[in-house]
Amino acid sequence: MKRLAIVLLSLLVAAPAMAQIAAQKKAAKPAVPQAKQASPAGAAKKAAAPPTKKTKIAKTAKAKTAKGKAAKAKSPPKADPALVAAYATMPVADRRAIQSDLIWTGDYNGVISDEFGERSIAAVKSYQARNGTAETGILTLEQRTALTAAAKTRQEASGWRVVDDAVTGARLAVPIKHAPQASAAQSGTRWSSARGEVQIETFRVAEPGTTLAAVFEQQKKEPATRQAEYSVLRENFFVLSGLQGLKRFYVRAHVKENEVRGVLVMYDQAMQGIMDPVAVAMSNRFEPFPSAPAGPPPKRNVEYATGVVVDEFGHVVTDRQATDGCQVITLAGLGNAERVAEAADIALLRIYGARNLAPVAMAEVPSGSDVTLVGIADPQVQGGNGATTTIAARLGSTVSAKRALDPVPALGFSGAAALDAHGRLVGIAQLKTAMVAGPSNAVAQAQLVPVEQIKTFLNGRNIAPAVAAPPSLEATKASVVRVICVRK
Repeated sequence: MKRLAIVLLSLLVAAPAMAQIAAQKKAAKPAVPQAKQASPAGAAKKAAAPPTKKTKIAKTAKAKTAKGKAAKAKSPPKADPALVAAYATMPVADRRAIQSDLIWTGDYNGVISDEFGERSIAAVKSYQARNGTAETGILTLEQRTALTAAAKTRQEASGWRVVDDAVTGARLAVPIKHAPQASAAQSGTRWSSARGEVQIETFRVAEPGTTLAAVFEQQKKEPATRQAEYSVLRENFFVLSGLQGLKRFYVRAHVKENEVRGVLVMYDQAMQGIMDPVAVAMSNRFEPFPSAPAGPPPKRNVEYATGVVVDEFGHVVTDRQATDGCQVITLAGLGNAERVAEAADIALLRIYGARNLAPVAMAEVPSGSDVTLVGIADPQVQGGNGATTTIAARLGSTVSAKRALDPVPALGFSGAAALDAHGRLVGIAQLKTAMVAGPSNAVAQAQLVPVEQIKTFLNGRNIAPAVAAPPSLEATKASVVRVICVRK
């Protein structure tokens, strides 16, 4: 019993010391997390091991998410509703013409339509950015004129020509300078360059049971070298584009009842910068089942224009196009006139036996951009009347030696007098239609035939124009006459 008491007492004395030693050992020992740590060799081995299916799926999902976020970040911001509203007030023909011109400059890759939405406004900003101007989304008069000139230059460089394909019945525009050689194709017509860099081919499928979807699938797979990068199938048309061997290709086709008509455009990748805009323009201009004649609207049997009296002997100048094909030309209130001479933009009329004519005074050195147009609008525009009216207009940038007029005046103002601030003639207005990429190709434009060109034309025919300045705008109105052209 005494011995047991001694043992217990020894344990009580040693316990604090043992606890202290245990605490010191625990502090000295490195902490181990609950999950087992891998050795460096094990980590390297794990990294080198091929990823499992689960890992692949996770990485793919992560990559898609990142790509989606990047695409979302790059997408253009929505257009300002005020810009959309501003374009909504613009004539439909002008909206379509701007879209067409932006296609030719490579800024717009879309469908020409009556709506001018976000993509169209983004294209305007792209054009402005490329030309180092503020990206407002609205074209100034100078920018609009420059855009038209740039598009026209590219269009003319391609040899743009609207043709009716007798084999398929379709109507399309062909860049003749890029593909001048025409020949028969399997089910249509082929146009190509001398060495085949550019190939254009129409086709027609009208077999029993033909469907647009079936032709779409066939065009995707044939020939075997074709790799579609973009495709869209709608109820009545489809579009395909991508690579075919070493060439870019673009296919557009439409269906009507059980007949499909289409066009294929192919070109070397080296020509992509030139032909991409041409292909988009061709797609917009393609008419598989045309219902109206090609080209500008036919001239009317009776057409009205404006003429300007240039001397007291009965000489009148007007727009040449307004007098083309006329059987009879009459100057309202003065009688029948004879077309005695013409140039590219000017027609010279002569009225015999007229008295008290008031010739217009011509400017020596035209200056400024603001002009007043004095003309006589078409009777349809003014309810059958023949009143002489004025329009405040502005001259744009020079395009092919002529400056654009804005706004475009009403019918009947072709040949109208353009006056400077002193009432002197600085030119005559020329109204014309411009070809655009879309089927709706009658777009009104107005340009100024400059006074220098008129003077040269008159001097070559020994006609001396008046030089005295008129006392007032009302006096100048007496120098303007209505020209009536009667055709068969």
